[in-house]
Amino acid sequence: MSDKTDRRILRSKRALREALLSLMERKPFHSISITEIVELANYNRGTFYSNYESKDQLLDDVFSELIRKLVESFRAPYEKVEVFHIHELAANSVMIFQHVYQNSSVYTVLLKSDVLPILKQKMFIALKQITQEELIYSDTDIDQELLAVYGIHALLGLVFYWVESGFEHSTSYMQDQLIKIIQWRSTDAKTAIKKSDA
Repeated sequence: MSDKTDRRILRSKRALREALLSLMERKPFHSISITEIVELANYNRGTFYSNYESKDQLLDDVFSELIRKLVESFRAPYEKVEVFHIHELAANSVMIFQHVYQNSSVYTVLLKSDVLPILKQKMFIALKQITQEELIYSDTDIDQELLAVYGIHALLGLVFYWVESGFEHSTSYMQDQLIKIIQWRSTDAKTAIKKSDA
């Protein structure tokens, strides 16, 4: 396949993805037709079917691209070291918030869409897999799978809360707060429960 053909395929796929996301800003995914997608992308149905079997496959392509970048950003702090010292983790080495902010328009559309549960599940599975395969904690008797599940749900919860807030805080603030949360080990908390007079 020639470079010209490769570029044409990439261009058409990008246009179809952008058209789908644009339509998803206005209506649920399940009510979007392939005709609407190709008309907005300025292509024909033949071009669509030469790239995708269905609109679900097109959506999966949107997810796959997003998750590929998410995984890259998650790996960034440890991919070049043999031992990952979490307690020495620098805030500016945490790249996941940059990834989300750089793709803020996509995350904002998906957050409000009817396919959000699918995206969250795919993100969770991808991060859980690499966490279990690439990060081995040898100094704890905590169940490694439960540790991964806990950590990933917490991280994704923080990320989606940030998206839902309209990116109220800067990426640097989110980086800094995540590090503080990871390193925070408080043993006492003052309660707001009033003591009974009895």
